Amino acid sequence: MNVLMVAEKPIVAEEIANILSDGKCSIRTERNGCSVFEYNANFRGKSANFRVTSTFGHMMCLDFPEDYQRTETDPDKNMRDFLASEAEDCDFLVLWLDCDKEGENICFEVIDAVWQAMNGTNGDGRRFMELVFRARFSAITEKEIKNAMSSLARPNIDESLAVDARQELDLRIGCAFTRFQNDYFKNKYFELDKNIISFGPCQTPTLAFCVERHDEIVHFKPQPYWLLQAEVELPGSGGGGICRTLKLEWCRERQLNRGVAQTFFNKVKNCTEATVSDLSSEEHQKEKPDALNTFELLRVYTRGCISYPRTETSAYPDSFDFFAALRELAKMPKFRESVDQILSDGILKPKGGTNKGDHPPITPKRVPSWLNEGCARVHEYIVQHFLATLMRPCKYLTKTVKFDIGGEQFQFQCRVVTDPGFTTVLNWLAVAQDQTMADNAPIVGQRIAIKKVDMIERMTAPPDYLTESELISLMEKYGIGTDGSIPTHINTIYVRKYVTVEQNRQLVPTKLGIALIHGYRRVDPDQTLLSMRMNVERQMELIANGEADYATIKKQTIQDYHDKYIHFVKNIRVVDVPFAEIFTAKVDSDTFKFRNYRSSMKMVETSRPQRLFCPKCKNEKVSKLHGAALSFTGCAFCKQHTPER
Repeated sequence: MNVLMVAEKPIVAEEIANILSDGKCSIRTERNGCSVFEYNANFRGKSANFRVTSTFGHMMCLDFPEDYQRTETDPDKNMRDFLASEAEDCDFLVLWLDCDKEGENICFEVIDAVWQAMNGTNGDGRRFMELVFRARFSAITEKEIKNAMSSLARPNIDESLAVDARQELDLRIGCAFTRFQNDYFKNKYFELDKNIISFGPCQTPTLAFCVERHDEIVHFKPQPYWLLQAEVELPGSGGGGICRTLKLEWCRERQLNRGVAQTFFNKVKNCTEATVSDLSSEEHQKEKPDALNTFELLRVYTRGCISYPRTETSAYPDSFDFFAALRELAKMPKFRESVDQILSDGILKPKGGTNKGDHPPITPKRVPSWLNEGCARVHEYIVQHFLATLMRPCKYLTKTVKFDIGGEQFQFQCRVVTDPGFTTVLNWLAVAQDQTMADNAPIVGQRIAIKKVDMIERMTAPPDYLTESELISLMEKYGIGTDGSIPTHINTIYVRKYVTVEQNRQLVPTKLGIALIHGYRRVDPDQTLLSMRMNVERQMELIANGEADYATIKKQTIQDYHDKYIHFVKNIRVVDVPFAEIFTAKVDSDTFKFRNYRSSMKMVETSRPQRLFCPKCKNEKVSKLHGAALSFTGCAFCKQHTPER
């Protein structure tokens, strides 16, 4: 009996084969570069020869028929042929693809490639599916892999169909809008000759977030405001020692009226002493983080050091073995003390987080024998985050001293940490302490010398441009993209030159990005609003859960976007208005510009036939009429070249 097992990546296939064969597998490499690992073991109570290999991700891609294509589609036919050849004389198929919706979709690509080659099918697809099993795992560790092998399930067709639906919808919508607007704007404006002016159901709302913030900044009108500030000299302990200067904050709100602020300032400007009017302390608690979810951590994952990183879940499952994880981490000298502290205090499982039903949160699985510097730092962060989720919250006191100056209240605040808790491992989240009053706190009624009192004028400031992390948070909040595709959408708006990445990773829209979003809003706000994409994502989730029909949802969504496309095409001149304000048209109503250089010829309206006047050499040229369009060959007198059509 022969069993074919297929993973998603070569290194995962190697790890699985080594674990299940106890390191006794043989290896051969095929012409396409794929390795096949072989070993003997029992399967379903019988002796079997196992072949373990992998894909390199998706083997198939979706595209239009040749008549509608502008570029060739290159599905990985070699991989399909390779898998089919390995499936010959095999009796069972075990799928070890990544356990997310994309992985489920690749499962069915593998099935499609091998089912006719395997034993016992006789061309019967239903009979074949009885020979197909799905391994479900969240980490490449011995325990996880062996548990998955002993509890094989079946592939989920609903999750695969949800991916098919999303791929087809994104292709149809993206291509339709992109091809139309790309042709329209590139043919009209000089500056856009080399741009790809694309539209995407996720890409466009992503850009809209950036442009909305840009508009807030541009339309922001700074306003002056005034506030009072005071400085006092706090004497040293016991009346001696070094005096410390305390900067006091005014207890009133900032004043938008200078005259009102001046009235308050007049009350205090001549005062020489401040009287301590109140002392108070308030305890605060900085909560520890929820469990870690998605980052791009696949390289660390494939070495078996962490759990599967593509997950939106941030709550630990009830069955999670915290003790086993901590015992493994205790082998790392750097964290041994923290592990001992957690075990001594008792494991404090975080109360927050959400369960999205995909994978458990990202957790460390074993101590790596070797990782390169970048991966080692990522692994260390995951360990730190995991330990922090099991520790006490950080506790601190906020001490407030209030001062009376001429009837106006000022205050000084400082923080004192009473229990650092989880910040001992996530030290960059530690609460900043102020020891100013640690040994010489004032008492109520005490009079303290005033160093100075000022009335300060400031201006209100606009918000900053969105950072990448802020944009990711917005996309996650509104369901734009998936945990795996969000970075791709952000990269797309950068590659398309819709935004630039500036200092502090801020995303600043370009004039092209701004024109696009402003144009979309003029013709149809829904194209940039979040409701349409959020609704599509909800529909895809219903398909994945088996709660909605794939064909019905796809048909209705295509119809919705078809109606919007027709409206978009009919109103493209409205979309064009923001473009016309900032880009140079190749042909104006009275000026014909030549591509590849900036010279132009003016239309002379005096008589028929119409003539073109060249302002450079002061000569005229008779134009030819072809229907409603003008055809011309450039100014022969000053040797301008024929414009491209």
